[in-house]
Amino acid sequence: MSSTGDVPPEILKRLRPICRQLPESYEEPAWIGVRWRIRARTFAHVYAPNADRVPFYAPYATGDRELVVMTFRVPVDDLLGLTSGGFPFLRADWGHDVVAAVLGDHTDWTEISELVTDSYCRLAPKFLAARVGLPPAVD
Repeated sequence: MSSTGDVPPEILKRLRPICRQLPESYEEPAWIGVRWRIRARTFAHVYAPNADRVPFYAPYATGDRELVVMTFRVPVDDLLGLTSGGFPFLRADWGHDVVAAVLGDHTDWTEISELVTDSYCRLAPKFLAARVGLPPAVD
């Protein structure tokens, strides 16, 4: 199992407050990177894939920066709208409702906060999802 060392600390510093504010959510190491869960369901997963070993990510890798990706769930009706513009969003190659976002200096953290919160609400029990307010503003 991998550790948080796979993900740059600055990315974790941005994601942790977003995910921790969601009722009963928790963070744990995943097979690669870190994931946040509600009960036994993963609503956000961040990792640094090796683009050489996983060709799916090769078009998004650059020589000067480590590739960092976060996956999350979206309503199927929103999938095409979010991914049709291309970078930084792409359809993950698993799951019918999974999107991957390439994270970096270009990331709109307010949008990521909204997407992570929506993913949580899709997977959380209804009574927990009802306790979620608007995502906090992110610098």
